Parts: sequence; C-alpha cells; structure tokens
Amino acid sequence: MEKSIITIKNLSAGYNKKRVLHDINLTVYEKDFLGIIGPNGGGKTTLIKCILGLLKPTSGEILFNGDKSPITMGYLPQYNILDKKFPISVLEVILSGLNSKKTLHTKYNEGQREKAHEVIKQMGLEGLERRSIEELSGGQLQRTLLGRAIISNPSVVILDEPNTYIDKSFEAKLFNILGDINKKCAIILVSHDIGTVIQKVKSVACVNETLNYHPDPGITTEWLEKNFNCPIELVGHGLLPHRILGKHNNTENNS
Repeated sequence: MEKSIITIKNLSAGYNKKRVLHDINLTVYEKDFLGIIGPNGGGKTTLIKCILGLLKPTSGEILFNGDKSPITMGYLPQYNILDKKFPISVLEVILSGLNSKKTLHTKYNEGQREKAHEVIKQMGLEGLERRSIEELSGGQLQRTLLGRAIISNPSVVILDEPNTYIDKSFEAKLFNILGDINKKCAIILVSHDIGTVIQKVKSVACVNETLNYHPDPGITTEWLEKNFNCPIELVGHGLLPHRILGKHNNTENNS
C-alpha cells in the first residue's frame, strides 16, 4: 500500500477575512506526481502556501507522514523572488538550497559542492556556475531556482507554474528531469497548461474554491467544464489542448 506523505483534512483558508478555499481534502502519496489545475483566482497558490506553512489555514489540518512533524520540501515559486541585481552566482543560489543542513557560519563541504555541480549539470547550466544571476535569461534563472529546490533531496517538490520562464527548447528536458526526480520523491505541479499537465502527471486535482480529485490523468472535457465552472473548447495542440471560455464566477462546486 502506498504511503501517504501529505494528508489534508477539511481545510479552509483565505486572506483578510475573505475565504478563498473551503472543504479541501487531499492525500499526496510517496512518489506521487500530482497535477493541480484550476482557473485563475481559484486558490491553487493559496493551497500551496498552506502546504508549505506560509499561510495558516482558518480551519482543518495538514498532516505529514501521519502527524504534524515537518518534512523536507523543495519549492519553485510561480514568480522568482530573487532580486536579479543581488550579487550572487548560479552555484551560490543552488547551494542555498542546503542552508538548512549547515550552520550560518560554516562553509559548504566538499560533498555539498559536488552535489551542486551534479544539479547544475542536470539543469543544463554547465559553464554558468560563476555567472551572476543578473546575467541570466528568464529560463536560465528558472532552471537555477529549480536546482535549488531539488538539491536537498526533499520528500516532495512543489512547482508553481514551472514553465513560466522556461524556454521552449528546454521544456521537454524539464519534464524528463521531473520524471527522474519523481523516481525518488513526490512532485506537486501547479499549472494552467491543462494539456501539458495531463500528459505528464499520475493524478489530477482541480482547485476552484474547493477541490475535485481525479485519480489518473484520463480526464474528460465534461469533468473540466464542471470543475472550472465555465465552457472549455479544445483547440489543436497536445493530447488535451484547451481554451477556456466564459467568465469564471468562482461559484461553489458540488462534489
């Protein structure tokens, strides 16, 4: 039986007394690859913030490995939060993913530096180790931040719109990398790109104030329309390409 690493029970959350999510129930299993989709404003990023401990739910609970003990998580945010003018190199950014494994005043050891160089190669950033982040393209910076997210060998990697700044030439390689990462840990992938998500993940959750879970990526347009609360028209790219039509009124789902 698969081991659950994250269990969300009856979670509600919001900002400034405005409820964004309600009645969220979800289990993420060891080596799961969960795709989270949903309309803008539906609460996808709010849910991720709750899992990461960046936002306290207004009700409900989140358990890790069956209790509230923290687990190691890697996180790639939707928008990079680094000041590109800050004088830090690609190598230093990736190594910063190991800060929790050393004290403030100690240096990274040889093994940690070797691991960083392995990640740099995995991310296709060879030759850029000493380059300042202000000299990077958007795709190179995103790959650097992904390297930082995975270097600590986390139990789960959470990616919020990971291909936002990835150049198209690297996108296929990105998902090959995620496939390799998924052999060792769970992945939660948040994306508006429905076609890409269902081709790559093992299960799908649609978040639109509440959450509707589908145990495999073989979803139908009817399921999508019900959970997006608006019509969805298929257009001509990918296995399940899409265009969302109509207004998202964020009405409550009936599950």
